[in-house]
Parts: sequence; C-alpha cells; structure tokens
Amino acid sequence: MNGRSSRSFDRIADRYDDRRGGAERAVVLAAEIQPWLVPGTVLEVGVGTGIVSAALRALGVTVVGVDLSAGMLRHARQRLGPTVARADATALPVADNAVDNVVFVTALHAIGDVYGALAEAARVVRPGGRVVAVHGIPRRTPDDDLTTAVAPLGPLRDDRPDTAATLDGAASAADLSPAGVAWVASTGFAESPNEFAKSIEERLWSYLWNVDDTTWRTVVTPVIDRLRALSDPDRPREYRLSPRLVAYQA
Repeated sequence: MNGRSSRSFDRIADRYDDRRGGAERAVVLAAEIQPWLVPGTVLEVGVGTGIVSAALRALGVTVVGVDLSAGMLRHARQRLGPTVARADATALPVADNAVDNVVFVTALHAIGDVYGALAEAARVVRPGGRVVAVHGIPRRTPDDDLTTAVAPLGPLRDDRPDTAATLDGAASAADLSPAGVAWVASTGFAESPNEFAKSIEERLWSYLWNVDDTTWRTVVTPVIDRLRALSDPDRPREYRLSPRLVAYQA
C-alpha cells in the first residue's frame, strides 16, 4: 500500500497546459479514453485545468471533476463552469454508486495514495461502471542525445506510485476487475536541450519539487550542464510520447 500524500499543482497551474501538449493533445486523449467508458456520467478525479474533460464534453460526455489545486481549478472553471469542486481524491464529496465512470488522467502519480484513490473510485462508481486511468511514465520514442543526457534523472522520475503493478493491486483490493490495457494518444513534441534544461531549473516536473539540495547539486545540476553542452542546444529534438491506459470494471 502507499502512504504518500497528494501534491498540489498550484505552482505550475498557469503553465501546465502549454508544457503537456495543450488542447490538441487533450482532444486526442479524450477520443482514446471515450471507447473505454460505459454510457453515462464521468467524474474526472484530478481534473486539473479541465482540458481533457472539456474535450470529453465536446464528444457528448457528461463530465464533472474534482481537484486539490485551487490554481488548476481556476482554469477548469473557465472551461467547465460550476461542475468542478476542490476535493482530495481519497475523500470524494460524492455519494456511493453516484457516477457511471471515474477517470484519472495523469493524476495518480500526484495523488500519491493509489490504494486510497481507487478505493474511493470504487465506492462512488455504480456496479457495472468503469474506472479508467491514464498513468505511469509515457513511452518516449526515439532515443536521442537528449534522452541520454537526462538518463541520470531516471531514479528520481521512476520513483512514482502509479506503476502498473500498484494500480492492479489497488484495483483488486477495491474489488475492481480488469477490463483492458492500451498505449494511447501518441503525441509529437519538439524540445531543444536548452528548453529542457530550463524546465528542469524551474522544477516544472513534479518529481523535482521535493529534491533535496545535495541531490540537486550532485545529480540534477550535472544533467542541466550536460544538456546545455550538447551539440546545437537550441535545435528542437522531435519525439513522441504514449501514456498507458488501464480500465477496470466495477
């Protein structure tokens, strides 16, 4: 089980969408999530800026959402109106068996308590409903000089609670049955070494938020230096990311 606490994304709320593919990627994600849903309402837990929920709504899906971050919810309310609320994923302000689907989109690593979050999802979803999670470290292709340069950050990035094994264990504990797995929403990005170095310096990624000074000096700073020393550091490197989707049946 997992005792990690949730992380609030207030610190990057105003930059979040731009760094993660924006509306274009959200539309692709929504289109690939929809076939895994059963007909009816969706509760997105960790709704963030509401960008994926808005894309689901454009497909005709009825969506409501919750998030811990007041900063992210400011953006969500602009997109979704008064159908979002501030709440922790492990204590949802929702009645038992009240929704047809619960969706987590790249949120469980920040929620931390995967067992608690899936137990709450199982409580609020109706029998026969679905719990769907887009989670884990996305597959990145191809490998390039930028990938090699940031490899030493792997142990920091990989220390996350939303692994496939953890989700399956939490789902089983919550009496949710496996309903399928897929790699979804392959999306193209382009980023230069200097841009990536800047995002690290700004601690844009949640796995860097709580890095201590010693680790920053001995692990992170050398990666930043290595990125800036790459050949042609202002030339964007093109790559694709594909996150993992897993669905469970209530």
